[in-house]
Amino acid sequence: MKTYDPTPSRKAAFLGLGVMGYPMAGHLARAGHEVCVYNRTATKAQAWAGEYGGRTAATPHEAAAGADFVFCCVGNDDDLRSVVLGEHGALAGMKKGAIFVDHTTASATVARELSAAAQTRGLSFVDAPVSGGQAGAVNGMLTVMCGGDQPSFDAIKPLAMSFARAVTRVGPSGAGQLAKMVNQVCIAGLVQGLAEGIAFGQRAGLDMKLVLEVIGKGAAQSWQMDNRGTTMIDDKFDFGFAVDWMRKDLGLVLDEARRNGAHLPVTALVDQFYGDVQAAGGRRWDTSSLIKRLR
Repeated sequence: MKTYDPTPSRKAAFLGLGVMGYPMAGHLARAGHEVCVYNRTATKAQAWAGEYGGRTAATPHEAAAGADFVFCCVGNDDDLRSVVLGEHGALAGMKKGAIFVDHTTASATVARELSAAAQTRGLSFVDAPVSGGQAGAVNGMLTVMCGGDQPSFDAIKPLAMSFARAVTRVGPSGAGQLAKMVNQVCIAGLVQGLAEGIAFGQRAGLDMKLVLEVIGKGAAQSWQMDNRGTTMIDDKFDFGFAVDWMRKDLGLVLDEARRNGAHLPVTALVDQFYGDVQAAGGRRWDTSSLIKRLR
């Protein structure tokens, strides 16, 4: 059960109640903050309010009105712009000095764009993508990587800790999104290596659950091995971080690499492998389903 450090109650809005946003907003409410939520599908917002006791709003503008902090977790760059900009967007409704905190995994380009738009209105913007998946959101144990100025980060950290185990500023605007890209690059190569290792061991006739138990005590140990190794062996993928989402994230990574000149041959290859999984009907399978290609 998540325990919350005592913090003064603040007025907050949360935009986007998907598998991540719904529990994240719930932790804010349980930590004692006054939360108003917006979701494109209004029935989801109503269900959240029924569960956590907060308020709902018909538009991002309405949700953000009067809030000290506006949190957001939507699908992609275009979804983010749709809830931030325009007459019905959050920026138009926010009071001077308020802070917009974006937990969407999006591009560094859109983070910088929206940060500049916020500044013209006397507002602050922090890009704050998360790692830890749905389980991390439900349990309040996410890792949050933030880009923005130090005072804004200092202000949002106590609230973000209601759904996180670590909240860290890694640099100026856009740096949070770039750090999340590093995270996804590392995961992509690791999952492919784990898939190949398990497939190799099974072909060799090894008891792979025993083998993972053994090597998991050595240098090969990883979160993916501990949490996905057994399910990969059992051919179970109906949970976790979906392949569609990973391909979206890797698309952001590869776009950024083309801009900054980074060479990512393994990441590009694994992205193609995830395309194979999608073509085989695995769009919503967990990312560990890479092993399906090897069987």
